[in-house]
Amino acid sequence: MREYLNNIKNSAVSIFEGLAVTLSWCLRKPYTVQYPDRVPKPVQEMLPPGFRGLLEVDTTICTACMACMKRCPLGVICIETDRDPETKKNFLTRFEIDFAMCMVCGLCTEVCPTGAIRHSTDFEASTWHANNLLHCYVKPGERIPAYRVVKDQEPQGLPQNAPYFAIKKEWDAPALVSPDAARGTVRWKPNKEEVA
Repeated sequence: MREYLNNIKNSAVSIFEGLAVTLSWCLRKPYTVQYPDRVPKPVQEMLPPGFRGLLEVDTTICTACMACMKRCPLGVICIETDRDPETKKNFLTRFEIDFAMCMVCGLCTEVCPTGAIRHSTDFEASTWHANNLLHCYVKPGERIPAYRVVKDQEPQGLPQNAPYFAIKKEWDAPALVSPDAARGTVRWKPNKEEVA
């Protein structure tokens, strides 16, 4: 009988302990962040240092070494280069990142010798069309000279977020025909519902 009464007492005490925690939060100021319209300052400014947002590429300091493309475990980075036979200089002719498949692991940023590929502070990649998640940092037909590393000199690139926001698509923009589709090597294929 004593054990039965102890069980009832312990149950009542544990219920009141749980209610005390709940009631204490009822009397505090709410901690909920009303994202995205009622925040004290933009979320990008409140992110901790080292936050891994979507990738961006500063083509002005890219050496075209293709280390990031080789290191990517999913193969979402596509780089093509062209070498001028007369001047022996390398040119970037294609640099694309497919955010539809990128898992934002950061392995590509670790191997870049100049820091040309890095994380932006943007994390909102929602879009109506999956083709808009293919970001092209080199326009078709454009040739960007590869950066040459100078000994004992830090590369001076663009500030963080500048390359990413320069090419970011609108959320409801129509689906773009990717350069892969023009070549006949489409990586992403739409579902039957999206075609209809």
